[in-house]
Amino acid sequence: MAKPKKTPRPKAETPKGFRDYFGTDVAERSAMLQTIAGVYHRYGFDALESSAVETVEALGKFLPDVDRPNEGVFAWQEGDEDGKSDWLALRYDLTAPLARVYAQHQNDLPKPYRRYAMGPVWRNEKPGPGRFRQFYQCDADTVGTASHAADAEICAMLADTLEAVGIPRGDYVVRVNSRKVLNGILGGIRSDAARKNAPISSFNDALEMGVSDLGFVSPDAILRTIDKFDKVGADGIIELLTSGRKDQSGAFIEGVGLSVSDAERVVKFMMSRGENNQATLDSLRELFELLDNVPDDVHQYSEGLEGVSELAEISKLLEAQGYGPDRIIIDPSVVRGLGYYTGPVFEAELTFDIIDEKGRKRQFGSVAGGGRYDDLVKRFTGQSVPATGVSIGVDRLLAALREKGRTKGKAQGPVVVTVMDRDRMADYQSMVADLRNAGIRAEVYLGNPKNFGNQLKYADKRGSPVAIIQGGDEKDREVVQIKDLILGAQIAENATLEEWKERPSQYEVPLSDMVAKVQAILDSQSG
Repeated sequence: MAKPKKTPRPKAETPKGFRDYFGTDVAERSAMLQTIAGVYHRYGFDALESSAVETVEALGKFLPDVDRPNEGVFAWQEGDEDGKSDWLALRYDLTAPLARVYAQHQNDLPKPYRRYAMGPVWRNEKPGPGRFRQFYQCDADTVGTASHAADAEICAMLADTLEAVGIPRGDYVVRVNSRKVLNGILGGIRSDAARKNAPISSFNDALEMGVSDLGFVSPDAILRTIDKFDKVGADGIIELLTSGRKDQSGAFIEGVGLSVSDAERVVKFMMSRGENNQATLDSLRELFELLDNVPDDVHQYSEGLEGVSELAEISKLLEAQGYGPDRIIIDPSVVRGLGYYTGPVFEAELTFDIIDEKGRKRQFGSVAGGGRYDDLVKRFTGQSVPATGVSIGVDRLLAALREKGRTKGKAQGPVVVTVMDRDRMADYQSMVADLRNAGIRAEVYLGNPKNFGNQLKYADKRGSPVAIIQGGDEKDREVVQIKDLILGAQIAENATLEEWKERPSQYEVPLSDMVAKVQAILDSQSG
């Protein structure tokens, strides 16, 4: 008789694209979220915690990785007792759930509705270095007002938030652009071949002749190309927008097919940022005035001019609050993440240099982004509801702070009460209770107390600042030994024998003074 096959043991490994977070990581993130929430709360935003699971229909389809299963989301089909089934998915951001919440509860919510939300989101994307399928976001949004004061407020709050968590002025910039400005430049651009085969003189002519038949180039295709501006430069972008170019490996990348004049105009737009916000706005207005006079051109210059006016209003409101170009700038090169945005868009970029995994110096880059999305709630209500907001990538922001040495690093562990006699556990538990009642983080060693050295090794591994020792002799004299583990490690590493004798790191104090002495040591360590 054949022996039954043993059930294989499961592999103890984290799923691909995910990671585990231990004490220090969790503590640092929690402290950052608390700080960010404090800024959001100060600006008058209320907390919202929505479901981590939404229907696929409610989430919509805004993710770029459409070649991934379920188009970039983690989704599954669920049936009920009536035989009906719905496709459910883990949320991929915190904005799509907000649209559902507002549409569902709008009669009970204040208008405008100002909320902030924090939590994990999940994306079924191809993982890579530093790119995980689960990560934290921290959002703030205003729903129900078309006022561009709301956009300006989001930008100001984003700048304040970065400084509150430890990014000083000069190490970041909030860059502002507008989808309307981009539409004015990119909307209606035709391929060079289509333009030569079917000349037209205005956008109205294009509408009469049938836009779909006239070889218009998708703005998204142009956006994806100009997003490589920092990598390939102006000449490289012109090549990619026209006939194509060879990359560093020698492979040929097919071009978008624009005429050289259109490609040069797009690049000119990308480089239209001036020495200050007013100079940038003047440069954009001049560019759109030129578009109005270009023959055989179907650019939607009027929408672009409207976008420039909105940016001018935002700039004026920010200047009135004291947010100058050292913190917030108008920058036409902001093109990322524009899938559902309808107006102003913002991106927070950290400007200090880091060394990447290949040893190259580069800027850290973007840690937050957002903008105005007036059509997202419309998917549920059929009516346009103006909204604007921002999302901070918490994990990237934490990584930036670590790069600059602005986190505590290793979290401080608890005070450890060692066990010299296992039959006196009640005494040790009484000591730890006194410490905890005084607000001091503390624990009794619960491993095998036979080897005292192992207890100190345990305290070291926990990052404990202090160890409490009381053997039978100390018990009889009603005293305890208090060992300053931080000072002891410093002395052991750097001090001579004479210095070690002059700077004791272990103190004998009456049991009644234990809490006060431990607190004094902790205060000296934090100072």
